[in-house]
Amino acid sequence: MSFPIAITGVKTLVVNAEMRNWIFVKIETDQDGLFGWGEASLNWKTRAVTGAVEDLAPLILGRDPRDIEQIVRVLKKHSYYRLGIIGATAISGIEHALWDIFGKSVGLPVWRLLGGQTRDKVRVYTHLGLGDMKSVYETFDPGALRDKALAVVEKGYDALKVVFIPYSGHSVGIGARRHVGRLMKTLREAVGDDVDIMIDFHGRPASTAVALQFIEELAPYGPMFCEEPVQPGDTEALRIVTERAGCPIASGERLVGFEEFEPLFRQNALHIIQPDLNHTGGILEGKRIAAAADQAMMGVAPHNPNGPIAGAAALHFDVATPNFVIQEEMSGAVPWYDDVVRVPMRRTGSYWAVPEAPGLGVEIDEREAAKHPFVPEVFHTKGAVLPDGTIVDW
Repeated sequence: MSFPIAITGVKTLVVNAEMRNWIFVKIETDQDGLFGWGEASLNWKTRAVTGAVEDLAPLILGRDPRDIEQIVRVLKKHSYYRLGIIGATAISGIEHALWDIFGKSVGLPVWRLLGGQTRDKVRVYTHLGLGDMKSVYETFDPGALRDKALAVVEKGYDALKVVFIPYSGHSVGIGARRHVGRLMKTLREAVGDDVDIMIDFHGRPASTAVALQFIEELAPYGPMFCEEPVQPGDTEALRIVTERAGCPIASGERLVGFEEFEPLFRQNALHIIQPDLNHTGGILEGKRIAAAADQAMMGVAPHNPNGPIAGAAALHFDVATPNFVIQEEMSGAVPWYDDVVRVPMRRTGSYWAVPEAPGLGVEIDEREAAKHPFVPEVFHTKGAVLPDGTIVDW
């Protein structure tokens, strides 16, 4: 379309998907049938993010949705206060929807507008339980771990992620360390050497010493990477772990914008970065981060345990990003997934196909979505307490 297009409305649609609430953002235009969908899901912050989208919406009404760079600049600069994770997530959802509109307006998939195709298919991985929260976060028994991992492999995946690092303080006993080693040994023996295993530390170690002690147990079994071994924001601690670990280290899901990633590149503090396109400011910001990572010899494995539109945005990003490594995904996390949304992700084995539909290729059935209204997520974080009552990182 060569004629002007104007944004006429911005609204949110919240869908409770048990593990988290999906926050969909719909941007409407003055052209009949031309609208875009984005996602701004942020666990335990649903009402804050929907409020942020509502607060930001007046800044973009009347603007041409194809001016994505300019609109994002307006949302950041004219907000005055620094936005943090809530504001950045709201902007990400809006930005996704703008790309969806742009692609639809020219009849092209978004990856074409991002520079075109850099691969023929996109490798993906998922979690134990395929989205079941207890399976993801509470599998510390070797037998259950083996069974759940084999169930993932039976679904066709050749890569999976586990979260079995215990809640930790500044030191850890030898028993806890060896148990982690036994879990990893069980997992490797169960799935064999042809399945990649990633271990998510969730930033639980409170010191580099504890992180490295756990990694020492894991490294002999060849993890694809250990994720977030220390809390985000401490670049020096992350650099120390990365230099001394015997395996690749990844992090970045909780960082916002290029500014928070830049120190990692400057100090060579990682092997693989994990921006979340749903939280870090959107697809454009993700491309900037990925380009800098490429110069620093780092791969990109985008974080995404979010909903279906976030997955679609990640898919288009992955197709167009040369240093992409692997994509986290949780499609089918609820039984009614396909009733609410149709997405462009078509999986064969452990790969998504390159989509061809215009825009992000997502269709939402709003009537079906309305059957699953907002419900506060379970605060699984409340379990992050040591035996003596000390509160630690989840």
